[in-house]
Amino acid sequence: MSLFSRFKLWRSARKPQPLEKWFFVTFDESNVSIRANLPVGKAWEQSFLWSTIERVCFKDEGPYQSDEIYVFTSERPESFVIPTEANGGSEFFGKLVERGLFPADIMAKAISSTDGGLYCWPSMESSHADG
Repeated sequence: MSLFSRFKLWRSARKPQPLEKWFFVTFDESNVSIRANLPVGKAWEQSFLWSTIERVCFKDEGPYQSDEIYVFTSERPESFVIPTEANGGSEFFGKLVERGLFPADIMAKAISSTDGGLYCWPSMESSHADG
């Protein structure tokens, strides 16, 4: 094998795979599952119930990175993080709107943002005002 062929093989092995090839979000009427088959490292899976969702935040990561959806539930203090470029990520975001867990007008602002904005529902300010 020539040096150039070995270089091409090495470079293709180091080229990152698109998120949709290894990060998956699936859902049914009651449950959401997140699964990652990492290109390097151990695979993992997490799930939560739609009924436990308390807050959803959309984080704009600019034009060169995948935006992220943070789902806060009553099941644990930390959020579940779902990249929008995950396999099923866009469908999941649409389902959040359809289920009334993230307003369509805020979604429209969030997906058109490119300045690193954070969009949450219910808003972070409303939770501070309550208590």
